Amino acid sequence: MAVDYDLVVIGGGSAGLVAASAGAQLNAKVALIEKEPRLGGDCLHYGCVPSKSLIHAGRVAHDVKNAAIYGIEASIHDIRIREALGHVHRVIDTIQEHDSTERFESLGVEVIYGEGQFRDRQTFEINGRQLKARTFLIATGGRPSLPPISGIKEAGYLTNLNVFDVQQRPDSLAVIGAGPIGCELGQAFSRLGSDVTIIASRSHIMPIEEPEAAKVVQAQLEAEGIRVVTATRAKEVIVENGKKVILTNTGDRIVVDEILVAAGRVPNIESLNLQAAGVDVGKEGVIVNGKLQTTNPKIYAAGDVIGGYQFTHVAGYEGAVAMQNALIFPTKKADYRVIPWATFTEPELARVGLTEEQARKRYDDDVMVLRHDFDHVDRALAEGAGIGFAKFITRKNGEILGAHIVGPAAGELIHEAVLAMSYKLKVGALKSIIHVYPTLAEVNSKTALQLTKQTYASNTRLQNILRSFFNFRRSIGR
Repeated sequence: MAVDYDLVVIGGGSAGLVAASAGAQLNAKVALIEKEPRLGGDCLHYGCVPSKSLIHAGRVAHDVKNAAIYGIEASIHDIRIREALGHVHRVIDTIQEHDSTERFESLGVEVIYGEGQFRDRQTFEINGRQLKARTFLIATGGRPSLPPISGIKEAGYLTNLNVFDVQQRPDSLAVIGAGPIGCELGQAFSRLGSDVTIIASRSHIMPIEEPEAAKVVQAQLEAEGIRVVTATRAKEVIVENGKKVILTNTGDRIVVDEILVAAGRVPNIESLNLQAAGVDVGKEGVIVNGKLQTTNPKIYAAGDVIGGYQFTHVAGYEGAVAMQNALIFPTKKADYRVIPWATFTEPELARVGLTEEQARKRYDDDVMVLRHDFDHVDRALAEGAGIGFAKFITRKNGEILGAHIVGPAAGELIHEAVLAMSYKLKVGALKSIIHVYPTLAEVNSKTALQLTKQTYASNTRLQNILRSFFNFRRSIGR
């Protein structure tokens, strides 16, 4: 059967854009379908870009409020949330140019806007057209999930889909969910003047992170006046006197003006008619194998729609893997051995690889824990940012199993560890390279040095040999 396209990409977010642009530049005939009337996906319009822009506005406000500790007298007369959000949307508009329809069409991609569905294993229908392709890529992403809380729909709530369009700052805000999105936006709104309560279902915020690193962030949030309620779940929301009242499983009543729900995500798959295409779906989303093929080997999937690591950079990577397999030969497997991520609170928290607990379960006694605090990094002290630490998990031979940094610019600093792990360099490589002084990056070399120090401290035989050597040299006067 003749086909119209080499690849039809369904979804114009990170995974879809990478696959479509790269495929077209390889001279494949590619169509890109997007339901929204613009490209860019969740990250550009509702996630990474707007949240980091709002975080920056909050950081500016925080710095002004705390300028007195540097001998600078300053005060904030007003925080205009509309103008802060205006900055957010200006940033989105600037980046949107890179993801414009015109740019992708200039690469040779046929961009089609609308909502469609599969008709059979090789046909996707949209806007009355039947698109037949040799291969397809499902990259429709995900959306915020709504936990089963009685009355929340009737009371009204915000998610990352609409929080950046609020017309006025809520005087009080409850955040349901203490993962990265909840913590980032909770701190940003607090710094911009809202009274914020974060509701965490676990014993501390960000439960998938190294616990002691997450607790550093939690302590900072609380120090800034954010109320963090742990081991608590919202059961019901009622409206009283124009306020939203959250009733919890612990008997608390949390009274606020607005509620932000940041409690997980679900895949966007309902309208695709995947059954007709022979594509199976599991609990987290579309089921794929190591090559990102679905149960229909001609249909691939990538990004949030398959669950797993739900990060923009991972979606882009998966889009590239799927594109290569779909257009050339299906030989490349997605490699998740070294996946970094960061939470952009202040202090930032970044991670790659295993936690200490995970490493000890896998390698038993062959685990070394290396740690260096930022209050022993001169640049951090100079900038009043001596909070947090770097923690590397290695084997005794120096193989890096995981790295965790909580502190200033952690999202940037983690990449030395990512590079070392990606190329299977031992932790000694981070110790050996010369770092500029004074920089925050010194925390990496100082942490790596701990393996040498710990190994030497535990090796009494080597200590005795060196002691004898220097005693001998002193005795002969040389």
